[in-house]
Amino acid sequence: MEKMAVGGADLFHLQAVEGWLGLGNPMEALAELDRISPPLQEHTQVLDARWQVNAALKDWDRALDVARTMLQRAPRDPRGWIHQAYATRRARSGGLQQAWDVLRPAFDHFPEVSVIPYNLACYAAQLGRPEEALEWIHRAMESAGNVAEIKAMALQDEDLRPLWPRIKTL
Repeated sequence: MEKMAVGGADLFHLQAVEGWLGLGNPMEALAELDRISPPLQEHTQVLDARWQVNAALKDWDRALDVARTMLQRAPRDPRGWIHQAYATRRARSGGLQQAWDVLRPAFDHFPEVSVIPYNLACYAAQLGRPEEALEWIHRAMESAGNVAEIKAMALQDEDLRPLWPRIKTL
């Protein structure tokens, strides 16, 4: 649990980060992040925003560093796990199997967070493990409690394209 809340001018800068990202300007968002006071730079809300900025910049190595810091600071927050896997897949030192390896334990901690089994399904599909991918899609549907939502998302996800004929029947 965070001891300090983001407020005042820091909250203004954090909201500006979101605004700049929404406008498609990650460089201005990065400048706003740097205006947040040093004691709050490792607050999970600020780290999450920094991850979003690095992802928008496609700076996956930095995004991975930020995700790891998030995970160290708040291991009970699923965002750190999810961000770490997403960045690991794309970082220079990463890849699909590495992303799978860092995300798989997150499901044991957060079985109710549907994006975790969904992303595991994507990784399994891309790793050539279609049956396992379908199992993870089923788990994502169970976690979300909304089969139609997960099915619609899966039928638009290029990672799952090889499974689209089977997903249509779910």
